[in-house]
Amino acid sequence: MLPVLRPGDWLWVRRGARIRAGDLVLARLPEDPSRLIVKRAAWPEGDGWWLESDNQRAGGRRDSWDFGAVPVAGRVVARYRPVFSLPVFFRAR
Repeated sequence: MLPVLRPGDWLWVRRGARIRAGDLVLARLPEDPSRLIVKRAAWPEGDGWWLESDNQRAGGRRDSWDFGAVPVAGRVVARYRPVFSLPVFFRAR
């Protein structure tokens, strides 16, 4: 299964939007609140959500299996893949 998001994708996130299981959401990484993560909301737990990666076998993946349920900052409502994010090949003169 390919990941839903790819490097270079831009996201439109709605803060305070209603979250349902299966939604892509934005949250802060508990051990480093300056870093934002985008994960799939699995189920509500306490004041937060249990978040899971699309690919559990991916190396370096971090989700609620590592840090537990977390508060969600917003729900991803759209993804945009800009043209300039595609590789550009040119020949230098």
